[in-house]
Amino acid sequence: MCGRFALRLPRAQIRHVPGHDGLDVDEWIDEEQFVPRYNIAPRSQAPVLRRGQGPGGYVLHTMKWGLVPHWSKHEDKTLSTTNARAENLVEGGGMWASIKGKKRCAVLAQGYYEWLTKGKDKFPHFTKPRDGSVMLMAALYDSVVLEGQTTPLWTFSIVTTEANKDFSWLHDRQPVILSTRAALDTWLNTDFPAWTPALTNLVRPYSDLNHPLDCYQVPKEVGKVGTESPTFIEPIATRKDGIQAMFSKQAAKSKLSQDSQKRSRSPVDVLDLTASPPASKKTKINKHEDSDIQVIEIPPTPSKSSASQSKSPSKQSKGKASSSNMKLDAFFRKA
Repeated sequence: MCGRFALRLPRAQIRHVPGHDGLDVDEWIDEEQFVPRYNIAPRSQAPVLRRGQGPGGYVLHTMKWGLVPHWSKHEDKTLSTTNARAENLVEGGGMWASIKGKKRCAVLAQGYYEWLTKGKDKFPHFTKPRDGSVMLMAALYDSVVLEGQTTPLWTFSIVTTEANKDFSWLHDRQPVILSTRAALDTWLNTDFPAWTPALTNLVRPYSDLNHPLDCYQVPKEVGKVGTESPTFIEPIATRKDGIQAMFSKQAAKSKLSQDSQKRSRSPVDVLDLTASPPASKKTKINKHEDSDIQVIEIPPTPSKSSASQSKSPSKQSKGKASSSNMKLDAFFRKA
């Protein structure tokens, strides 16, 4: 489905239909009723491109999103006509039978929003042309003068089809996108009111490899009708309004915590060889009060001259002993 889209370009730029050469539009009916927005919701006013009165000419026309059939007497707000399923157009019948053949238009958008559902949470994503051109979405329109009114009410409904396989992860439906001038001309050609095989080919899932699409997550604030911000069409990963900084800080904290856990689990202590070695108590041998090592002062070795002047205790004792022996020998000789 398609429940929200963006078109925040200046009106003068919208007239040129960026990315679609040769589509400059001179006439814009009810231009003043359109307010460029990043968050266009159902029942809002938005410009569509349709056939003009002249042959081959196109005009912009501001209409209300949510088709009100021409046979209505009152606007039934419970009627779900935000989107029209392509399958119903191809098969025929229903409320679209009298509209699909001669009241076809294209809605201009920078891109559309879709919500990815994960459990109870929904995450909005923005899909847009990769080359920055304006997206043209196939649509139907109608007009009616309701009871009590004097002017016609112009309304439109966006045509949806099965999602391209590359986008089926996001949602099972997506709008029919007219990516080429040929596709646009075929869709807006109402010279033959009957539904044709060429129209059936146009409402198939998107498959134009020459005009790829980009899709990325955007902030949840876009889900509230009435809110406006240029960040709604920017990837949430690259926003500059503080969200990216918040995520960066969270990532940094997470990495720091992981590094800390790795260090605490590491069996090896890494030695920093560039740091000064820690002071040890045993190296302070010059500070006896802090030392655990006993310092012994060794006397200097005596020189030879001093050794010759002084006799060692052992030599003195030997001299005394030899003198005593000589006295004893002399005594026994006398006897």
